[in-house]
Amino acid sequence: MEALGGGNGGFFWGWNREIRKRKPYSCKSNASKSYDGVAGGRHQFPLKQAVTAGSLALAGDTIAQVRDRWLNNKASMQNSVLPSNDYSDDKDLMGAILLDHDWLRALRMTSYGFLFYGPGSYAWYQYLDSCLPKQSAKNLMLKVMLNQVVLGPSVIAVVFAWNNLWQGKLSQLPGKYQKDALPTLLYGFRFWIPVSALNFWVVPLQARVAFMSMGSIFWNFCLSSRMSK
Repeated sequence: MEALGGGNGGFFWGWNREIRKRKPYSCKSNASKSYDGVAGGRHQFPLKQAVTAGSLALAGDTIAQVRDRWLNNKASMQNSVLPSNDYSDDKDLMGAILLDHDWLRALRMTSYGFLFYGPGSYAWYQYLDSCLPKQSAKNLMLKVMLNQVVLGPSVIAVVFAWNNLWQGKLSQLPGKYQKDALPTLLYGFRFWIPVSALNFWVVPLQARVAFMSMGSIFWNFCLSSRMSK
């Protein structure tokens, strides 16, 4: 989850000093190499990470939709005053849950994961590792903090804007941010801070998008539920 953040690193004490001591790993030099790679035609779209993130965004939205329909249909059947057969009720309930699916909503969340979250988070983790390559407690805390301060608000800003754009409600976007952005971000902190710490501590770079995308099944469930309100 997860555009704020001091680009020069001055806010985070000691970060610039540590980067200068490790000149070969400076963010500036790595950014130049990345630019050269793009200019030389060697940069490729991270298709694997995009497909992974898109698939898991679809899974999270599907879980959210099924849960909402299950609860709504169950409540309506319980409030019904007409006598009914339990087997018939269960059959009708399952039919409503499986058939009454909002595929446009599912496509919105899937395209967000494929186009934005997968490629964006992959580039972000590469950038963090290039700036803070040493596996120290200080670097771990910096990565987790930056993940929440930069990536978290960016994800929420993009997914809210993407959803409102698809629905033709861009004029309502400021109100959506004002109402839901901060509560969603603060709720996400409770989940993503420990997950991010585990991700940066024990998961290798090549597997981080997949690991965080697995956690995103839960987070996309929360986002999708928030988007439907």
